[in-house]
Amino acid sequence: MAWGSDAVAELLRRLDLEYVALNPGASYRGLHDSLVNYLGNQAPRILVALHEEHAVAIAHGYAKVAGRPMAAVVHSNVGLMHATMAIFNAWCDRVPVLVLGATGPVDAARRRPWIDWIHTAQDQGALVRHYTKWDAQPGSVPAALEALLRAHLLARTAPAGPVYVCLDAALQEAPLAEPVDVPDPARFQPGPPPAPAPDALRAAADLLAGARRALILAGRVSRDPAAWASRVALAETLGARVVTDLKVGAAFPTRHPLHAAAPAYFLGEAARALARDADVVLSLDWVDLAGTLRLVWEAAPVTATVIHCSVDAYVHNGWSMDHQGLPPVDLPILAAPDVVVAALLPLVREESRRRDVPGAPAPAPSRASDARAIGLRDLAAGLRDATADRPTCLIRLPLGWPGDVCDFRGPLDYLGSDGGGGIGSGPGMAVGAALALRGSGRLPVAILGDGDYLMGVTALWTAAHARIPLLVIVANNRSYYNDEMHQERVARQRGRPVENKGIGQRLDDPPADLAALARAQGLGGEGPITEPGDLAKALGNAVAAVEAGQPYVLDVVVAPGYDAPPALGAERRR
Repeated sequence: MAWGSDAVAELLRRLDLEYVALNPGASYRGLHDSLVNYLGNQAPRILVALHEEHAVAIAHGYAKVAGRPMAAVVHSNVGLMHATMAIFNAWCDRVPVLVLGATGPVDAARRRPWIDWIHTAQDQGALVRHYTKWDAQPGSVPAALEALLRAHLLARTAPAGPVYVCLDAALQEAPLAEPVDVPDPARFQPGPPPAPAPDALRAAADLLAGARRALILAGRVSRDPAAWASRVALAETLGARVVTDLKVGAAFPTRHPLHAAAPAYFLGEAARALARDADVVLSLDWVDLAGTLRLVWEAAPVTATVIHCSVDAYVHNGWSMDHQGLPPVDLPILAAPDVVVAALLPLVREESRRRDVPGAPAPAPSRASDARAIGLRDLAAGLRDATADRPTCLIRLPLGWPGDVCDFRGPLDYLGSDGGGGIGSGPGMAVGAALALRGSGRLPVAILGDGDYLMGVTALWTAAHARIPLLVIVANNRSYYNDEMHQERVARQRGRPVENKGIGQRLDDPPADLAALARAQGLGGEGPITEPGDLAKALGNAVAAVEAGQPYVLDVVVAPGYDAPPALGAERRR
């Protein structure tokens, strides 16, 4: 180690970071040199992205699979401004991402004319402080090492989230005047997750064991197979019905007889009826529990006893309303859901006899093609046939996806949405998730809307460049269709013509050549597929290409239309 940035790079290696995604910037040229020439571009290995938002989105997608942070480096204040949407997504999704940045030189006497002035900030972390867990702008190499250790620790401490460390350019490029002791990260690890209070745990076990119609709302939980098995065992022990949410990753097997309603982005009528009938509701960090309870009981008091397990309150602040409403809860348990379920299971087994579990429902039939247009059900059926029994990870599903066709059998079968409703994140997160899945034997598939794809399409170049197998299917309705629905609703409310809802919304005349955009970046691509009879062959070709190691995009033109969100002002997604 000869330079300040060499010490930083050495610690990144010791933190066991496999990759660092970046869009090059002069503010961290010292660190870039250290990653390449000191570490040899190995552990971590550089992944070049074409935009800072893509770099952070890639790290976000990676962490959703791996459960640990990946690093992303963004250039000075301007690169951080580009990255803010992706950082906000990771924040709302409660996913650990280590974001590194640079500024300066902070010492004005060392700045180059013009460019160093406009790319320097005295408090750069202020740009993202409201939606990161922690940030730092250290002034020395030892302080930078401690900041990185603290950031890495806090990012992984529940509730997880993104962190930001800004490295002064002068600090990076200064020669080391004396040897630097790079700490051993093994001594700077998160502690065990908080255990639930024994009295609260016993009270929850008593309520659940005595319930006649218990309902489990399975929300933000981990990708741990053991935790998955514990949730299944808890539901079976109680005979409790389970509802899941497409905004988050798979939490319970959807074909299990106790999975009592199709998963969805917004609670459907069948799930609402189950909740209204429940005497005890167990929330496992359900996203927007307050809004869900209001949707179920409308203006009436909540009649069920509500148990809420979450540590999300630790990161709530007053800038962003991502904490959602304040839910009426009878028994709050300030502990992570996986911990609570593992502790509850032996207690309810003591107090409950295994109840009769109803027979498993038949798989939901897929709608036959009407031979005029491809619907989302046709796409779901075609993908099921094309993948057959291959282990598959659905990285993303579009709003409006029919939940009754979902067949999630394990925690990596589906990863959930982006968290913050930030359009354009899908391609980058798909690349990161596919990177983490590489070599796992799972087929990575992301089904994106055309608006999301077009905003973030250049993120896919990184998949081609790094040889990351990935299948992106664009469910292309040639519209920002969610907003068409909102415009239709407003027009009806105001007695105005609904025929104008597509003005300012349609992505047509001319339609973008989505497959050509993929091929131009070195991926395989086919489409647009417009005829139902052509879908099976196109999907077969796409799956074969990805299994051969190629990232691939399939453009499927789908008929607009899906169930409307329950309220005006719902999240924007194309």
